[in-house]
Amino acid sequence: MRFTSHHDPSHHKPVRPRGPNATRGRRRILAASLTAALAAAGLLSSPAAGALPAPEPRTTMSITSPPGSADVRVLVFYGSAAPGEESPVVNAGIAAIERIGLSGPADRRFTVEATDDASVFTSERRLSRFNSVVFLTGGGDVLDPDQESGLEAYMKAGGGFVGIHDAARAEPYSDWFTGLIGARPAASSPTSVQRATVEVGDRVHPATKDLPVEWKRPDRWLNWAKNPSGEVHTVARVRESTYQPGQGAAGWDHPVSWCRDYDGGRSFYTAMGGTASSYDETDFRAHLRGALLWTTRMARADCKATITANYRAERLTQANQPGQNDQIGEPHGLVTAPDGRVFYIGRGGADSSRPVVTDWNDPNVGKGTGQVHVYDPRTRKVSLAGELTVFGNKGGGDELVKVEEGLLGIELDPGFARNGWVYLHYTPHSGVDRDTRVAQRQVSRFTFDEATGRLAPGSEKVLLKWPVQVHSCCHAGGGMAWDSQGNLYIATGDNNSSGFSDGYSGNNPQPAYKGLSFADARRTAGNTNNLNGKILRIHPEPDGTYTLPEGNLFTGNESAEGGGKTRGEIYVMGVRNPARISVDTSTDVLYAGWVGPDAGAPSTTWGPAKYDTFAVITKAGNRGWPYCMGNKQPYRDRNLPDPSKPLGWYDCDHPKNESPNNDGLVDLPPVTGNNIWYSPQGGGPDFPRNADGVPSYKESESTYALPWLKGGGQAAMNGPVYRYDAAGPNPAKWPAYWDGKWFVGDFYDADQPRNAVLTDPRTHGDGGLPVHAESLKKIVPVGNDHIRNLMDWEFGPDGTLYVLDYGRGFFTSDAKSALWRVTYTGGGATPAAGQLVRGAA
Repeated sequence: MRFTSHHDPSHHKPVRPRGPNATRGRRRILAASLTAALAAAGLLSSPAAGALPAPEPRTTMSITSPPGSADVRVLVFYGSAAPGEESPVVNAGIAAIERIGLSGPADRRFTVEATDDASVFTSERRLSRFNSVVFLTGGGDVLDPDQESGLEAYMKAGGGFVGIHDAARAEPYSDWFTGLIGARPAASSPTSVQRATVEVGDRVHPATKDLPVEWKRPDRWLNWAKNPSGEVHTVARVRESTYQPGQGAAGWDHPVSWCRDYDGGRSFYTAMGGTASSYDETDFRAHLRGALLWTTRMARADCKATITANYRAERLTQANQPGQNDQIGEPHGLVTAPDGRVFYIGRGGADSSRPVVTDWNDPNVGKGTGQVHVYDPRTRKVSLAGELTVFGNKGGGDELVKVEEGLLGIELDPGFARNGWVYLHYTPHSGVDRDTRVAQRQVSRFTFDEATGRLAPGSEKVLLKWPVQVHSCCHAGGGMAWDSQGNLYIATGDNNSSGFSDGYSGNNPQPAYKGLSFADARRTAGNTNNLNGKILRIHPEPDGTYTLPEGNLFTGNESAEGGGKTRGEIYVMGVRNPARISVDTSTDVLYAGWVGPDAGAPSTTWGPAKYDTFAVITKAGNRGWPYCMGNKQPYRDRNLPDPSKPLGWYDCDHPKNESPNNDGLVDLPPVTGNNIWYSPQGGGPDFPRNADGVPSYKESESTYALPWLKGGGQAAMNGPVYRYDAAGPNPAKWPAYWDGKWFVGDFYDADQPRNAVLTDPRTHGDGGLPVHAESLKKIVPVGNDHIRNLMDWEFGPDGTLYVLDYGRGFFTSDAKSALWRVTYTGGGATPAAGQLVRGAA
């Protein structure tokens, strides 16, 4: 037995231990034999539920609640299951914890005592003295039933626990101890020391807030019999692509450190610390320091934020009454008002009781009703605020029949509480030329009348309008967002068919309808003189006009190539279908997502498969479509006289628009790589490149940089960046863990993404990959009876998440079309502020 104390300098350098207490020898020998047999069978690595049942406790203890005092003490237990054996990390671990306790601010210091004598857990007087217990054991059956019962009583009284590495192998028969740790090692884990990258996703917990987001370090990395994510709060993960995980690998979600409030106390576990050299690392000691601050009650922390049971998804709207859209239209976008009301729009698809006209000879072709509904969280009632007659109701079918125009986007003026201004992005039916099959898209400002709860008749002011071809469908875009300077971003779709280029670039100059190409995205998205396939940026003025802010991609007055070939409204060109955009007003960074073309696999002739895309946009630029996608992966050019024959590969750094349908510049701005792209094969696909930078596009040579997502049907739905408001009074607001995380999702809910990601501000504007991802599929729940078809999502001013589920049909609303709200039910940080041992956290 050994006790060390900071008050005794002779113990600052621990001596070698002398083994377990002799009075426990016979039990240790029997346990060691049994442990060896179970280890050989792999049972020590199995979940406790599959192991022997825990014996009934034989001791009842009464521990001071909460244990410890302002004179903070930490007990380090390093008992071994086998006589004379000790984990090689024990001395290094004890020395490191002692060093942590002696250093730092005076109000964060503590005393360390270390022992291998498990009888401490049956002494009420001794155990009550400790604020936290650290298990630095080599695993196995280290506690008898009475001793485990004492540890359990300690936790119930509000004690703290820190488990390090092999502590996950301790007490293999105990379900309770499995819950305390959170997970058990798999039967097979790599045994060698390997250098790997740890993704530190929790930027607020004291154990991780000061660590690098990407933390490169060597250790012995454990695999898990059952992944604990969702049942514990994971603060860090190890990136399996950076080492050899062997059998039992977890994939992209491989937790390595986590915490939870457990059975009355606080438990923190890290699988790191499997080498003696770990304890010499400054960052690893910082990790342990934060864990000890929380478990000793010197600091508060939220260890509930990613536990899925702490979230509640509630459907807010009911199914429409037969023949009515009294609750919801065909869901297409939402925005929240400063007072918490939710304004959401219906695109214009009719329910089954209403006619769908597809005959272009009929004056009512495509006529539909775009609707604005309002949900009031105070009354929990829905009202209809307005209706617009739109072109957007032609039902389903192929791309030469259906249409995705209609009421596409909504935003509220930054001064909405004062002026009631509502901006709508839509395609009025009155603007359709049935002869040429060209419509007018526009952004208009309306005034919401608080007295009537409706858009005031006659209040429309048209800010901006532009022509779109509507002979063929689809990809209309529609999202809008404000920055802090009062600039309005407007996402417009490419609205061209890729069916005439086999689902690849969409650069076929043919066919055309009455002289207007509907299959050549170089006419639209790739054209500097066309507002389609863009993200526009304008500054609306009080009189209903707009001005152009500085810093857009063009001024509209460029003299290059003869002048008159650019539009000053363009902020971003080269996007295909940016249905959802958002701006983080704390940074004024723009976030966007857009849908790709239809090719199911890459082609060595034509280029990449369909890539749906998300991007962090910090400045005006060209995002590539239809020349390049992903991380600057080029398509093959095609042109007249025979568009079926491939020409050269596009140069992403010096793209040229040589389409006969181009009326803008030939020489285009260089393409900026994107942050997230995915295909049916996986996330972030890439290929070896030749001397000219052209990928091989051979599936057998592909690599995937983003293993946490995969495509399929694919329809990218960009989400917000969450900003935590510490002063906000709503207890249901999402916690600070999510602050600064970017929400990215897909319309579909199978393998497609529904994640919160972290990006590196130093690189994200140039296409830097996300450094961490957290699945949201159980928090924003997928499935037929949940939120299956994600159409839009946004946080309200109260910190709760609102989500639109499109429904289960297309071009209509149905019984599953709904507005949902996802709230947090986990409560505040722990321990309670009044239980902190030394002042405020």
